[in-house]
Amino acid sequence: MTDHRLTQDEAHALIVDTLIRCRTSRPNAEAVARALVGAELAGQSGHGLRRLAAYAAQAQSGKVDGMAVASAEWTRPGALAVDAAHGFAFPALELAVARLPEAARSQGIAMAGIRRSHHAGVAGLVVEALAAEGLVALMVANAPAAMAPWGSARPLFGTNPIAFAAPVAGGDPVVIDISLSKVARGKIMAANQKGQPIPGGWALDADGRPTTDAAAALDGTMIAMGDAKGAALALMVEMLSAGLTGANYAFEATSYFDAEGAPPGTGQNLIVIDPEAFGAGAAERFALLAGLIETTDGARLPGRRRQALRTELAAAGIAVDNDLLRQIEAAGR
Repeated sequence: MTDHRLTQDEAHALIVDTLIRCRTSRPNAEAVARALVGAELAGQSGHGLRRLAAYAAQAQSGKVDGMAVASAEWTRPGALAVDAAHGFAFPALELAVARLPEAARSQGIAMAGIRRSHHAGVAGLVVEALAAEGLVALMVANAPAAMAPWGSARPLFGTNPIAFAAPVAGGDPVVIDISLSKVARGKIMAANQKGQPIPGGWALDADGRPTTDAAAALDGTMIAMGDAKGAALALMVEMLSAGLTGANYAFEATSYFDAEGAPPGTGQNLIVIDPEAFGAGAAERFALLAGLIETTDGARLPGRRRQALRTELAAAGIAVDNDLLRQIEAAGR
């Protein structure tokens, strides 16, 4: 049951105030708030306010350094090494988004590898922001171990999102954002917080048996989207986001959900492309394909539902239940 609706400004202030109370600098709290409110408006509540209590506890315990200052160094003309310094991922991602466009436009392509990072939230929001500037963007991120290689029960991979966005002449960007598990782990976390079961086929328990119990699923493993193919893509993401950047692999990372242990130290990789690099009128070509999809019966262009929902929720407000508000208000007290 929904007990409250918050405006964007109210939700933003709630996040900032909570994190500052829990040993986080204002600039970092503001970056986290932008990301969590963006997730709520995208209809991804599992990456929104439901993360706040865990974030606050981790900042207070020092598992996340709320006072960290992300830094960046160009190691090659098109390669930006970003150190999140065991802080929240969002200030580091914002730093990469600010630095990459100029390099991509001058060279055709540029990339940022982010290390010593944390939960990256809704990756689609990052690439969509770049597409809104007329650039093509691809982002991958790893996460603490939650999925096994196909045929195994040993969790070695994270749920590892892949996000892509491209500008469309005369329209909103195309945005593709997928988790490589059948569903995002945040949905299971949200079900667990609400005391609700999950559908079958989402996860296995710690003994490798199918389960509809959200708590058992969090202690077990996620099922890969596309079975063996999804597990292979998760391996690719681990290599790009951790092997390439120096971040922790999923099996080396601690949980995003509790305040125990060392920092997760996960990684992200963000690749930005100037669509005019080949002089092919790419934005117009993208619009041609997007238009065909939109006018095909039964088809839906990726990103359009989220963009419509953003407008709807911005007007209606962000739904928050009393239990969640109590958890947030108790943080740091």
